[in-house]
Amino acid sequence: MHMRFRSLSIAAVVALLASNLAGCGTVNEKLSPSIGDYIPQWAGGLPANAPPRPGTPQYEAYMKERERKWLMPAADREKEEQAQKGAMGATSGNAVR
Repeated sequence: MHMRFRSLSIAAVVALLASNLAGCGTVNEKLSPSIGDYIPQWAGGLPANAPPRPGTPQYEAYMKERERKWLMPAADREKEEQAQKGAMGATSGNAVR
């Protein structure tokens, strides 16, 4: 009798631990795609230049701009990138003052 009770209690503990472990997997699966949006960059979150998430209006605009640049000739693309870098340097220099 004592041996049977012990084996049943061990089986119950193993089943409980297994169900807890399975529950953690489903919670992490649902939370992990969105939790990164709320973690600061210094703590390992998304970098500032990360593209927007699929399914958002910002993503659609990002993809259209990406396709526009892809279809542009390389020389024109380089000129545009240089102009953007120059504009970024000018505005960031004024913001520091």
